[in-house]
Amino acid sequence: MSDKRALVVDDEFHIVQVVSIKLKNNGFEVFTADNGSNAYELACEMKPDIIVTDYQMPVMSGLQLIEKLRENTDTVHIPVIMLTARGFAIEDEVKEKLRVSACLSKPFSPREVLQVVEDVLKQGVGV
Repeated sequence: MSDKRALVVDDEFHIVQVVSIKLKNNGFEVFTADNGSNAYELACEMKPDIIVTDYQMPVMSGLQLIEKLRENTDTVHIPVIMLTARGFAIEDEVKEKLRVSACLSKPFSPREVLQVVEDVLKQGVGV
C-alpha cells in the first residue's frame, strides 16, 4: 500500500494512462476520473494527497471541480495541479483565489508532471 494518493482527471484516456503510470511507478496509489463530477465524488471519498486535473472537460470543468473542492471542508486543503491546452491560460487572480498549486500546458512530459507533483507535495502548497 502506498503512502501517497493521487487523483488524475482528464477526458482524454491516453493522458490519464500516461500520468497514472508515471505516478504509480513512483510510489503513488492512483485513482482516475474522466470528468470533474466523478472526480469530485472520488476526491470526497478517497481524500487524495494531490489532484492532477485537466481544465477542459465535459460535465464539470477543472475550474468548477476546484471551486467545489474549495467549498468542502474535507477537500479544501488538497493541492491541485491544472493541465491546460495551449492558449487556455488561467488568470493569476483565479489561480490565487482557487489556490491552484501549479499549471502545466499540454503537451507535457510524464517526468515533468511527476516533478511538479513531488515539488508541490514537498512544499505543502495548497494547505
